[in-house]
Amino acid sequence: MPKVKTNRITCPAGWEVIKDTLAALDAKMREAENDPDDGKRKCEALWPIFQIAYQRSRYIYDCYKGNQISKELYEFCLEQGYADRNLIAKWKKSGYERLCCLRCIQPRDHNFGTTCVCRVPKHPREEKIVECVHCGCKGCASGD
Repeated sequence: MPKVKTNRITCPAGWEVIKDTLAALDAKMREAENDPDDGKRKCEALWPIFQIAYQRSRYIYDCYKGNQISKELYEFCLEQGYADRNLIAKWKKSGYERLCCLRCIQPRDHNFGTTCVCRVPKHPREEKIVECVHCGCKGCASGD
């Protein structure tokens, strides 16, 4: 969640380019946080929040990689909490370009000390559809 904005923080040049999209994603995040979880499994209630956090981080990272925003604005977004710095750091490594969340690669959160089922490429799996228990991802392996 981004820090509380005050008048003392000055936004770098180019903030107007991404301001509207980030405001829309923040509104979606608030809606997902306040959404009742009636009839859902306990783990399913958090899936929309993980997906919106992924969208926000991916948007800022793609804008930076596409030279739409400056490095100064990119660092400002990371410092203010608009994007997940650790997730973006993983995206820069080979094999993690499409990683959905950091919990999918932490062995302590899974059986047998491995990674999540969404990290397995689709072709070695059977034809059944699987969803990540943590974030609801259907497959974020870079080999898909």
